[in-house]
Amino acid sequence: MTHIAVIGAGITGVTTAYALAQRGYRVTVLDRQRYAAMETSFANGGQLSACNAEVWNKLSTVIQGLRWMTRRDAPLLMNPRPSWHKLSWMAEFVREIAHYRENTVETVRLALRAREALFAMAEAEGIDFDLKTRGILHFYRDRASFEKATAVNALLREGGLERYAVTPEEIRAIEPTLAGSYHGGYFTPSDATGDIHKFTRGLASACARRGVRFIQDAEVATIAPGEGGYAVGWRRAGRPTEALQVLQADAVVICAGCASRHFAAMLGDRVNVYPVKGYSITVNLLTPEAQRAAPEVSILDEAAKIVTSRLGDERLRVAGTAEFNGFNRDIRHDRIQPLVDWTREQFPLVDTDRVVAWSGLRPMLPNMLPKVGRGRRPGVFYNTGHGHLGWTLSGATAELVAEAIAAEHAPERTVLPLAA
Repeated sequence: MTHIAVIGAGITGVTTAYALAQRGYRVTVLDRQRYAAMETSFANGGQLSACNAEVWNKLSTVIQGLRWMTRRDAPLLMNPRPSWHKLSWMAEFVREIAHYRENTVETVRLALRAREALFAMAEAEGIDFDLKTRGILHFYRDRASFEKATAVNALLREGGLERYAVTPEEIRAIEPTLAGSYHGGYFTPSDATGDIHKFTRGLASACARRGVRFIQDAEVATIAPGEGGYAVGWRRAGRPTEALQVLQADAVVICAGCASRHFAAMLGDRVNVYPVKGYSITVNLLTPEAQRAAPEVSILDEAAKIVTSRLGDERLRVAGTAEFNGFNRDIRHDRIQPLVDWTREQFPLVDTDRVVAWSGLRPMLPNMLPKVGRGRRPGVFYNTGHGHLGWTLSGATAELVAEAIAAEHAPERTVLPLAA
């Protein structure tokens, strides 16, 4: 049986393993954490949001980012210390402004395909992940931002998304708990929310039932051609002097988030993923009053770049910000406080005395599209670089990379008969 090694057990790695197992491959997943979904797939904003598919490659984004550089609480923050990685990424980001329109439309189409695939996985495996199919509501505080959103909406609809404008009165009807003042909004009834961590862990269990092997606490140190495929050298996490163990596989799929750039370099590929830090808070809704005061519909505040997702009855996830600061994972008070303040402003009856803060690194490519498919060498594949849309796009990209593998490697290896 053809053996595929998947590097990474986040949402993209686990959905990839599932898609391959369904096709009859023998699959081994290696990850440096003890459990699946312990890094970027742990506590994101929760939105399955085709409506958030607009890529960031616009001149206005660059200008706004420069303006925000002096504000420590800005939605977009860049550490001014230069590095070749950051500068090369930024240069490519600017170059991709020319492809803003087609990349946005392509992302919408991918998100719509992904939604159906992800829901099908959850139904087939009986995964409870606090799914809510109440739609996503964008709101805008002034006419200018609303008119800009109208132009973006035309692109989203071109990609096939059902999304329509709503008045301030309709905003109140859609989500009565909102307390702010708004010029208008857009509502996407088909979008949804859910707990990425619960889904990924549930799908990992389903993969294990299907025969997928998980090697956790595994630091992958080398990936090299060997014995007709690839030799993956790994050791237990935190044991740098331990001898390498070697896993032989016919092909390898890199689903390693921000570490994908490092692994791609081993394999002769350039995958310019940059780690863009995001923050979230999980607000525990421990009283009936707090539960009634929290939104049921998912929210996206365009000006503040903040999103919310209701996860079950007792949790509200509030997430946002983008920070270009390398691989720094520090949870900074001045980045968390705006999320708390925003929650108090928009939902004043929600208690914020039980808040859990988190930060994660989004693996972003300069064109804001994931890298999906084969590398330069035969037997090397990628499913990585999903940025802020890993949860939204992974259901589709897992199928795409599995199809690419199937085009080159049949699930059952052909054994030639011995010569007479």
